[in-house]
Amino acid sequence: MRVTVDGREVEPAPGATVLEAARAAGAAVPTLCHDDRFSPSGSCRLCLVRVDGRGVVAACATPAADGDVIRTREPDVVAMARQVLELTVERLPREARELPTELAARCRELGVDAGAFAAAGRGLGRDDSHPYVHLDRDLCIACVRCVRMCDDVQGTFALTLAGRGADTVVAPGPGSWAQSACVSCGGCVDTCPTGAITQAGRQVAPVSPIAVDTTCGYCGVGCALTVHVADGGVDQITPDRRGPVNRGHACVKGRFAYGFATSPDRLTTPLIRDGDRLAPASWEDALALIGERIGGVIGRHGPDAVAAISSARATNEENYLMQKLMRAVVGTNNVDNCSRICHAPSAAGLTAAFGLAGGTNPAEDIERAGCLLVAGANPTEAHPVIGARIRQRALSGAKLVVIDPRRTELAALADVHLAARPGSNVAVFNGLARIMLEQGWTDPGFLADRADGLDILREQLRRFSPERVAQLSGVAPPALREAARLYGTAQTPMIIYGLGVTEHAHGTDGVRTLANLAILRGAVGTQHGGGVNPLRGQNNVQGASDMGALPDLLPGYRPVADAQARARCAQVWGCPVPDRAGLRIPEMFDAALDGRLRALYVFGENIAQTDPDSGHVRAALAACEFVVCQEIFLTDTARLADVVLPGASFLEKDGTFVNFDRRFQRVRPALPTPGSARADFAIIQAVAAALGGDLGCATPAAALDECARVAPLFAGVSHARLDREGPLHWPCRSTDDPGQPRLHLRSFATPNGRAQLAAREWLPPGEQPDEAYPYVLITGRRLTHYNAGTMTRRTPNLALQPHETLDMHPADAAALGLRDGAAVEITSRRGSVTATARLTSEMALGQVFMAFHFPDVAANLLTSAAVDEVTSCPEYKVTAVQLRPR
Repeated sequence: MRVTVDGREVEPAPGATVLEAARAAGAAVPTLCHDDRFSPSGSCRLCLVRVDGRGVVAACATPAADGDVIRTREPDVVAMARQVLELTVERLPREARELPTELAARCRELGVDAGAFAAAGRGLGRDDSHPYVHLDRDLCIACVRCVRMCDDVQGTFALTLAGRGADTVVAPGPGSWAQSACVSCGGCVDTCPTGAITQAGRQVAPVSPIAVDTTCGYCGVGCALTVHVADGGVDQITPDRRGPVNRGHACVKGRFAYGFATSPDRLTTPLIRDGDRLAPASWEDALALIGERIGGVIGRHGPDAVAAISSARATNEENYLMQKLMRAVVGTNNVDNCSRICHAPSAAGLTAAFGLAGGTNPAEDIERAGCLLVAGANPTEAHPVIGARIRQRALSGAKLVVIDPRRTELAALADVHLAARPGSNVAVFNGLARIMLEQGWTDPGFLADRADGLDILREQLRRFSPERVAQLSGVAPPALREAARLYGTAQTPMIIYGLGVTEHAHGTDGVRTLANLAILRGAVGTQHGGGVNPLRGQNNVQGASDMGALPDLLPGYRPVADAQARARCAQVWGCPVPDRAGLRIPEMFDAALDGRLRALYVFGENIAQTDPDSGHVRAALAACEFVVCQEIFLTDTARLADVVLPGASFLEKDGTFVNFDRRFQRVRPALPTPGSARADFAIIQAVAAALGGDLGCATPAAALDECARVAPLFAGVSHARLDREGPLHWPCRSTDDPGQPRLHLRSFATPNGRAQLAAREWLPPGEQPDEAYPYVLITGRRLTHYNAGTMTRRTPNLALQPHETLDMHPADAAALGLRDGAAVEITSRRGSVTATARLTSEMALGQVFMAFHFPDVAANLLTSAAVDEVTSCPEYKVTAVQLRPR
């Protein structure tokens, strides 16, 4: 298609509008109601242009046609647009003309001066009830952009228009903004063209003098953000519209929860234990003590008496250095990261099924999916940007199947919700597989050409009739059959799952049996399938494992037991690599209690709050001779350490993260570290030097370059390339490899190149309710807080959720004599905590839910020591508890 714009011939993309064609030609066509993130409405009529043969049209809503001659600056058309704008602003206060907004810019472009405005506002008032989002109704022009953002991108439907005639303005429902359904994504702030909706603390959101593009440091979605810096601090954070995963969207944490970075609680100097207190110390003294004490442990007990827990909040480069420190300087494979307690079953299960420890498909395939099967995940709260994409896809016509004990937001929207009892995943997945085979909802050609294990699986599935699955899971046979039909007959089915699949005593079996569904359907490793995709919890939990911060795997998932892999590392590092697998995190605690582990280095993880059976964890820390904690706040874990090293937040880091769909993305520092705190990369280098070692890798870029030499999976990834080309998916095996967004299109990475079906029996969870402990506690996350709450509780997010609740069914509460908001004591076989009851029909009878964001409600004091038999991942999702009013 060729069009001519103001005398210039261009070739716009197929399906382009007249506005897009004009922009391709460099013509500046004014708009007010338009936002590229949703479909055009043409309501403001500011983008008027003349198209020969079609007359004057609204450019944003008119498709371009081959041969169009478009004229954007004809005087009569510009005059019409000016008159429209004058009518738009005639009741706005004159201050609206001076604000740095789109409206003011359009006024300048079209020559609309202050005289076109009213002297004062309409007296419609303000709404400043929300901690982040404020509304000045006098500045609203009812352009509907905020409503469209809330509906068409976020999918919350929290905003509407209220009032009559010229006084029609946006409203957050019948009450105040703070009382509304708003999820604080900030999309309305970002799109408002007039300054009517703004971020708290500023009248509008002006462009700051310094803007730094980086990647969000909260969950594993990997949203691209721009940090605007003014006066040495963060002025605001805006979502980057170029971001391939978030596409200009964000959540309450990524958009607003940055105040922790300048919290007065930040650690700014090293601390050394002096009796019962931690006293400020110099870096020289802290590092010298680490060298002396850890060196002494190695000298007396050997290197295997030392262990490190690396950080899923840190960069790839920092995790690479940490595992190299342990292997090349200390001389042990005792290094692990928090994927052990969340997604280790994903790595094990996906590797066994397909050959690589990562999700198979990119986030973009959500929009291609004809059916989305969401299992054990609550993405609208835990991964809100992906949750919004799933919701929008379902609202656009894709079928949605949700497998979750709770009636989550997506479960309420789903075509089928399988409310399976906690611990019954394997039974449900096997039941779906059996129905698919019986009904012929499989791909026989794919199974014959590209998969192994069908006959053994078919035999195993004979024991999983819908009736037996109902006995084990509580899922009614008709619902199970309908779910199987929707997934099995969809043209492009996609599986997305979360910790509700992995954090079980048989979590790896859960991943394997879930992967069976995609293999049976031929929906993985093919262009017509959406694959199997885990949603990662922390921002770099994928990357921490990719970099080899694991006791049995070197960078790039090469086994420690592989002599060739060890030799490659030894050649690059200039020293031998230990050949015996190290301790996993739960094993570290057991080893500390029996005297085998004497020194523990904890980097960026609050294990005293986030790990299961926290009383056991605290006892293990107390049993160690020496504990080092590298953190940004004095967490519960840091309080128990002998030396505390002040590190950097993600806003102060240089490096890369890998998100949930294996995408390397750049992280850039926007702020300096506070006080004498140091970048974690520099701290690990200094600790190595204190132990007599030299890790090389003078910069984070050099560390990633070295990792590329060690790990073939990442050989084509570098800072220079990411800065030049943008994000890259691994595998990326050479500098001219574009990366692989979709895995296994030619062959699976298993030893024989074929996908492996898994025949797995259902086994009971590690702990079940009984007469003494009759309720099942499920733990998880809330929208407004993150992980241990270390960061979000130091921001206004605390106003959105000030304390933890115990979610329970109203009938259970009534039986206990509990009212909504009452105090309830929750007791397991390991301890007791008290929370506030929240009565909700989201919960099934006999089940309760609680998050672990608040240290005063230590949910993980209750959770059991039961772990996945393959990976040692804890069973957070099934804890037997008793309840009583307080």
